Amino acid sequence: MKIRVGINGFGRIGRQVYRAIWERYADDLEVMAVNDLTDNRTQANLLKYDSNYGRFPADVEVREGSFLVDGKEVKTFAQYDPSQIPWRDLGVSVVVESTGVFDDGQQAALHRQGGAQKVIITAPAKPATSVDWTVVLGVNEKDYQREKHHVISNASCTTNCLAPLAKVLHQSF
Repeated sequence: MKIRVGINGFGRIGRQVYRAIWERYADDLEVMAVNDLTDNRTQANLLKYDSNYGRFPADVEVREGSFLVDGKEVKTFAQYDPSQIPWRDLGVSVVVESTGVFDDGQQAALHRQGGAQKVIITAPAKPATSVDWTVVLGVNEKDYQREKHHVISNASCTTNCLAPLAKVLHQSF
C-alpha cells in the first residue's frame, strides 16, 4: 500500500517534491493533495512548465478544486491554518511542510490536528528544539525512531551539502 502524502506550499520546493515523488517514488508514495494560497490553475501551470527542470513529463489538467496528473486527481486547498486542511479525509499520513512559514515545530504540528501522522519541514526548525528530530540524509537517517519522531526537520540546504563531508572528515581525522 502506498504512503499518502500531502504538500503544504507549492512553490519551488513543493513542486520539486511532487516531481521527485512522481518520477522516482510512484510505487511507494502518492500525493493526494496540495495546499497553497495560489489558485489551482497557477499551481498546475507552474508544475507543467518549469523554467529550471523543463516541461513536466505528464499531462496536467485543471479541475474545480483539483488538478489531474495523467488522470490522477490531486485535491487542492487554500487554507492558511494547517489544522484546517482535511488531511484525514484523504488518508494522508505524511505532510511535507514547504511553505517556509511554518518552520516552528509547534506550528508545523498543526497538520497533525488535520489528520497527518508525520510532518517533514523542508527547512531548519526555529528553534531547533521545537521538532522531534532533525535529519540529514547520509549522516543520521539511521537514527530515525518511528514511534518518537513525528515532526521532523530536513535541515537546511547548506547543512545537507556540508554535513556528509563533515561526517567523513570527522570519522577519518
